[in-house]
Amino acid sequence: MKIFCIGKNYAEHAKEMNSEVPSKPLVFMKPSTAVLHEDKPFYYPEFSSNIHYEVEVVLKIKKHGRHIDPKFALEYVDEIGLGIDFTARDVQAECKRNGHPWEVAKAFDHSAVIGKFISKEGKDLDSLEFYLTKNGVTVQRGNTKDLIYNFTTIISYISSIFTLKNSDLIMTGTPAGVGPVKIGDHLVGYLGKEKMFECEVK
Repeated sequence: MKIFCIGKNYAEHAKEMNSEVPSKPLVFMKPSTAVLHEDKPFYYPEFSSNIHYEVEVVLKIKKHGRHIDPKFALEYVDEIGLGIDFTARDVQAECKRNGHPWEVAKAFDHSAVIGKFISKEGKDLDSLEFYLTKNGVTVQRGNTKDLIYNFTTIISYISSIFTLKNSDLIMTGTPAGVGPVKIGDHLVGYLGKEKMFECEVK
């Protein structure tokens, strides 16, 4: 299983990060060891003092594909979910300053909270509302209508470089409102009105 992530895919998030909107999908990856599921707690890593949450819609790939034509892209997905791309923001900033890759800030163990998956059938994938609460307060809210690069474009683009396989995941980008977590925080993610995951920071 591979986890593909799309960076800066909502204009307002790019703005809050003082970044330009990318001219093509910005792709990075997390290993399978990054996955944290079944509502297990997230243990704050010792190497960072500034871990941020980033809630994202997640696509689950259902079959092998390479060089996928955009008009067929959604045939490669049957389930959607919600997750968190945990980011060591202090480590990421240092990587950026030094021109280094981001893996140590993005791909560490349990940096990808993955909630349950539901069928895409009957869902308008171009208008999915989702949000994240921290200790009962909504801290991020997004809608896939605001994606810079929609699901079709993302799937087609990734498959032009990497072979997609059954059970691969695509984290499609985070809206504005990212922020820090601390030990004791309780995070809950919703897709529409449906709770998709919860995670306690320990």
